[in-house]
Parts: sequence; C-alpha cells; structure tokens
Amino acid sequence: MIDQILMAGSAAPTAHNNQPQEILVIQSPEGLQTLKKCTECHYQAPLAFIICYDKEKCWKRTYDHQSSGDIDASIVATHMMLEATALGIGSTWVMYFIPEAVRVEFELPDNIEPAAILVMGYADAKPSENHTKRRAIKDYVSYR
Repeated sequence: MIDQILMAGSAAPTAHNNQPQEILVIQSPEGLQTLKKCTECHYQAPLAFIICYDKEKCWKRTYDHQSSGDIDASIVATHMMLEATALGIGSTWVMYFIPEAVRVEFELPDNIEPAAILVMGYADAKPSENHTKRRAIKDYVSYR
C-alpha cells in the first residue's frame, strides 16, 4: 500500500514536470520517535510521509522568480492522501511542524525543503466535527 501511495504522488502534475519532490517514508519506531521532535501533531500514527522539494529542481517564473516548490509538493501530497483514502487508510495533513527540526533530525541537505507531513493509519476515533464542515460553493465562487 505504501508503494501505491507513493505511485499516486509520482503521478501528480508539477510545474514544467520538473518533479522536485523528495519524500521521506517514516515507519520505523526510531523514525517515528524522531518525528515527535519535529511536531506534536503526530497522532501516534504508525506511518508518516515527509513531503519535501528540492529547491534546485523547482521551476521558477521568469518575471519574478517565484518557485513552484510549495505548490508542487502540495499537489503531490494531495494525490497521496486521495490514494490513501481510496485504500481505506486515514490521513492527516500536518503543517504544524518545525522545519528546522525536520532538517536537523532527518539530516536534510540545504537544498531540500520540508513542505508538509502526512500522518497515516487506520482511524479508530471519530473525526472532528470540523472535518465535514464545508463552506457553501456560492460563498467562494464567483462567475464573471
């Protein structure tokens, strides 16, 4: 199932198809303990993916040099979450982490930027009420 989730991430579109994503699969007891040094939002999950991007591989707009890294990593993470859901695996997107702690604890080189952490497992608790709340489409879509 991990391979299927990773394959879904590899199918994600990225700017200029540069595919700058770098993914750490955290599943060993040691790795999961290390993850707890980086975020309190680990939920005791048995599996986590740290979604990063290589700053040197990102596409950049020519007129302002805006990097595609965060967007590319987000698309990859979303594809992975959708695949996990299709496989019956619960996932949570964690943005509440300390990037410098991830860099240090997982010995990331300077060109690798952590963007998100996906924690995954089989949920044994009911999700928060906020999980199913949605804004009405009319409240955020406009036609021109």
